[in-house]
Amino acid sequence: MTHSTRSDTHTPYLDGDRGLRDTATRYALLPLRIFLGVTFIYAGLDKLTDSAFLKSGGSGSIGDTMRAVHDSAAIPALVDLALKNPVGFGTAIAIGELAVGLGTFFGLLARLAALGGALISLSLWLTVSWANSPYYYGNDLAYLMAWLPLVLAGAPYLSLDAMLRARRRHRSARSSLGL
Repeated sequence: MTHSTRSDTHTPYLDGDRGLRDTATRYALLPLRIFLGVTFIYAGLDKLTDSAFLKSGGSGSIGDTMRAVHDSAAIPALVDLALKNPVGFGTAIAIGELAVGLGTFFGLLARLAALGGALISLSLWLTVSWANSPYYYGNDLAYLMAWLPLVLAGAPYLSLDAMLRARRRHRSARSSLGL
């Protein structure tokens, strides 16, 4: 097998000259980050402000939802854990979604926020969405897959993480010059 360099593939320019393709590559995950951030902020606020959701019983409550999916969940033990304190579990999910959404949207601890989003989506897929047939009718698996690129890449541009990284780099450069 012969290895060669393909001329039709994208290569970064060492001289800093960046074209449209480079710019698009750099910012490719930004729309996904904004979408997931806004969606999870909304989901968290929606749960926290819905008086029916944060109850252990009744129509639209987290307790009734968990009881309804218990027998069809992939991991019923997760549902049992939630049913020990449905209001606490619902509050934790809502606050988690809000924190994940804010961290993702603003790009603050973005990889950690994306990991949190992936774990929330995974737990919802294995419990609430597991019985959806065909599987693609549920959205939690799609959210789980959407979080993975952000877990891997973080928020390198237009984010608080990038701003903090640049500030650290600037301070490090100044201190190495003795300023």
